[in-house]
Amino acid sequence: MRLTDNKGLYFALRQGLPILPLFIFDNHIVGSLPANDHRISYIHRTLIELDGALRATGSSLLLIKGKPLEVFQELVGSYSVEAVYSNADHEPYGMERDKEVKKLLQAQGIRFEQQIDHLIFPPGELLNLSNQPYTVYTPYSKKWKTALTPNHLSHFPSENHLNHLLMNSLPPIGPLEKWGFKPSAMEIPQSALSHEVIGNYNDRRDFPALEGTTRIGLQLRFGTLSIRQVARQVQEINETLLNELIWREFYASVLYHFPRVVDQAFKKKYERINWLNNEQHFELWKSGQTGYPMVDAGMRQLKATGWMHNRLRMIVASFFTKHLLIDWRWGEAWFAKMLFDYELSSNNGGWQWCAGSGTDAAPYFRIFNPEAQQAKFDPDNVFVKKWIPELETAVYPRPVVDHSTARDRCLEAYKEAIQG
Repeated sequence: MRLTDNKGLYFALRQGLPILPLFIFDNHIVGSLPANDHRISYIHRTLIELDGALRATGSSLLLIKGKPLEVFQELVGSYSVEAVYSNADHEPYGMERDKEVKKLLQAQGIRFEQQIDHLIFPPGELLNLSNQPYTVYTPYSKKWKTALTPNHLSHFPSENHLNHLLMNSLPPIGPLEKWGFKPSAMEIPQSALSHEVIGNYNDRRDFPALEGTTRIGLQLRFGTLSIRQVARQVQEINETLLNELIWREFYASVLYHFPRVVDQAFKKKYERINWLNNEQHFELWKSGQTGYPMVDAGMRQLKATGWMHNRLRMIVASFFTKHLLIDWRWGEAWFAKMLFDYELSSNNGGWQWCAGSGTDAAPYFRIFNPEAQQAKFDPDNVFVKKWIPELETAVYPRPVVDHSTARDRCLEAYKEAIQG
């Protein structure tokens, strides 16, 4: 969703034929979301900006809401189409949708070309010496760095070829209500990909009271920022941050090769865990009322802003699966509903890591102590007091579970499942 360094758009523009920019509000996706979903508001704002930039060139954006197959069937009847270009998806639904679109177009003699633009390496490309997908991060990251060449980080100057766009004047996009949506009251998170943030990332990234992370997950998720641009900047300054980008690519690879992880534990024996799934505890967790300040502050931040600091994502997910013994899929679904930067592969990978059921999972006996985490990463209670003003009053609830008791209960449940 950008005009600059857009790989798919670049290859389309280089064909020398007029290009019609198209965005589809896919009914399968938006139909499952509330009308005022904050991600839709972000997409809409981005589309307005894109359309404005396109109109400055004499072109404009065609926006359609519907089922992709029906949309393309209608478009090829209205335009003389030689080819359709897009950037590829790596998630199961997106891949299946694009396969069907390709089949429809090819049946009518229309080429369907896709590029990998949201990742540095296509998710099926990096394999181990046995020609099998990596299932552990460290060897994957080593292969990633060894295989990386300057060509992988090339700039694709789509912005220099916009003269090949189709000259038209389509109706303006208009407000969200025109498309059956409503504005979200949630403020869109701003990214902080500055030289200072990148340089200080190692020292500041674990402290939620500090502005120490880049917050670029939203931009990478929707392609409003080029991953190649980010990798070029990060590679020169901070390897720790580069490793975080590689984690994202690793989880994309895992989902691509093992799509069952969407709703199944990667390590199958973890399917035998006897989750308690206490719905009252689930509601207390969602609303930030567990009595553990670091957990509650993170959950309140998520509910109010649609974003959560990465250290807190680990703390609240560990607490959810280990202390409360609630199925990781419940928590993963809540994050999917709330996060601006929700990306299936990263969200799923992170939750399974915390639950112990994933690829590079935290050992089941590694259980975060929320109080120790707070003492280490928010020692002056700056962050928790921001989100829990009633912290030191009688209004704030007592802990919903005792840490030691919950830890013992977790170890017993996991041992029983793994050894069973």
